[in-house]
Amino acid sequence: MSEQHSDRRRFKRIAFNAQTELSQNGHRWPVQLLDLSLKGMLIQRPEPWLGNREQTFSVDIHLSDDIEIKMDMELTHEDQGQLGFVCKHISLESIERLRRLIELNLGDPRELERELGALIEI
Repeated sequence: MSEQHSDRRRFKRIAFNAQTELSQNGHRWPVQLLDLSLKGMLIQRPEPWLGNREQTFSVDIHLSDDIEIKMDMELTHEDQGQLGFVCKHISLESIERLRRLIELNLGDPRELERELGALIEI
């Protein structure tokens, strides 16, 4: 089993819609966020798409006017007009916001603890 399939099992993705912007090397794309997990995200591929798979992307997910989650991400797959990313770096403040968001959407604190444990194992 590939690592990608293993991550899908360990990290539940939540359908989430928030104003999201992807950037790389001076290019900025407003994107449609499809789902989010503690380890990554799935978006609808923007057009025109000029992203370089070999370089890191920055993502800003705006939860409100003054609250956002910022991550550095790596593009891992592209399929049927969707782009999948894995998180490579996230600040402590952003991971706490993401953790709380996942917790609220999972509805089960034990499930969140299992996911945090899996994240630490990586």
